[in-house]
Order: sequence, then C-alpha cells, then structure tokens
Amino acid sequence: MTTINFADIKLNDEERQPCEVWTRVMGYFRPVSEFNKGKKSEFYTRVCFKESKAVCGGCGEMMNIAAE
Repeated sequence: MTTINFADIKLNDEERQPCEVWTRVMGYFRPVSEFNKGKKSEFYTRVCFKESKAVCGGCGEMMNIAAE
C-alpha cells in the first residue's frame, strides 16, 4: 500500500481549478457565483446553526439561542 503525504503535494496556479459553491435558495439550488452583489454579501455573512449551543449542556432544557 502506498502512503501519500498531502503536505508534500504542491500545485502551481495553472494546475488549480475553481470550486463552485452552490446553496439552496427558495427551495432550489443555485451557484453563488450567479448571485447579485447584495445576495452574495448576505450569503457570506450567514452563521451556521449549532445545536450544542441551543441545548443547555445536555440537560435537555432549551435556551433562547438560535444561531451563533
């Protein structure tokens, strides 16, 4: 079996390719690259929901924290 050390892999800019990011908007998926300036700004300021912050340390009591 061959072991690959990913730290040793170097790519030139010519070898790289862009990664297209898609997100769900109004029930369907769209690429972020096609958003207008305002919608792109809104997308990049989003905060992911963390369930662990919404539940009180395993006691099951819900707190008033929706997204943080």
